Amino acid sequence: MRLQVFCAMLLALLAWAAMPQAVAQQVPLQDKPFAEHKIVLQLSDGDAKKQALVLSVANNLLKAYDPDKVAIEVVAFGPGIDLLLSGSERRKQVESLIAQGVRFDICLNTVDTLERETGKRPEFILGATPVQVGVGQILFLAENGYTVVRP
Repeated sequence: MRLQVFCAMLLALLAWAAMPQAVAQQVPLQDKPFAEHKIVLQLSDGDAKKQALVLSVANNLLKAYDPDKVAIEVVAFGPGIDLLLSGSERRKQVESLIAQGVRFDICLNTVDTLERETGKRPEFILGATPVQVGVGQILFLAENGYTVVRP
């Protein structure tokens, strides 16, 4: 009997360990248990106008809704991570939104790719939350009640 229990526990542990890393490393949802509105803004474009639009949408949502009742998460991947790099022209805007409760996720797969291509790991804004897979984070949020918006 003990051997069967041990084998069952071992199989469960092996199954958990075999889960894809992207699923196992998703960042937990924001700590806004009373949020009535949950929005994830996708940013995959390096264009300055698109980045400004994402920041504007986040800012407008904060104005339109009680900040305690809205959860806003910006997920940047691919060229979109330019917004969250330390040298970004819009760094102060991003930091202001972070201070108001907006969360900015940066895709580590993109960061790793840039490091391989340039030989130097890009530095990103300290308030940005690293996630292993940006698209995986969007999927995770969508599956947990967030509305995906791609401005």
